[in-house]
Amino acid sequence: MLPYSHMPHLHEQHCIPCEGGIPALQKPETLKLAAEVNNWALSADNKSISREFSFDDFKQALIFINKVGEIAENENHHPDIHWWWNKVELILTTHAIDGLSNNDFILASKINRISDISVME
Repeated sequence: MLPYSHMPHLHEQHCIPCEGGIPALQKPETLKLAAEVNNWALSADNKSISREFSFDDFKQALIFINKVGEIAENENHHPDIHWWWNKVELILTTHAIDGLSNNDFILASKINRISDISVME
């Protein structure tokens, strides 16, 4: 295993298919990974991360959702998406293990790199 300083950034990694049989990440691991994905909130039960995004209008929100969908399809890991007129909430969890895996943080990092998003503060 490579030393941490040589590990690829989350956005450079790829999701690994998960069909269960592995344990969900524990709180110390999720806290460390959450620190690497700005603006994503860790749920109180340590089973998901979420982030809200706001836009000027419906069309921009839809464009963003389509970009998220493309990333999710490429990684074969999909967020729960809640969409209002100009707001989108994404929730990431690994359903097969009823908790968080590295995949959730990899996808969050890739979503963070979408250049034309404005964060709801």
